[in-house]
Amino acid sequence: MDPEILLKLVTTRMPFGRYEGRLLCDLPVSYLEWFQQKGFPAGTLGMQLQTLLEIKMNGLDYLLVPLKKRFPQK
Repeated sequence: MDPEILLKLVTTRMPFGRYEGRLLCDLPVSYLEWFQQKGFPAGTLGMQLQTLLEIKMNGLDYLLVPLKKRFPQK
């Protein structure tokens, strides 16, 4: 896996919707599951949301913790 993908999950903000402005890594699983049912957006954002859902569903959130600490967002 490209480490840049994980970095983007902790530095990119959701550009629209109910959680607009929230960091992708902080999106709730229920929201990611909703996208899975309705269809992920096309392009990079969709890939990021799918990746994040896989991380959260498999209990791998801990992989993002050091990155969140290293690259804190205001």
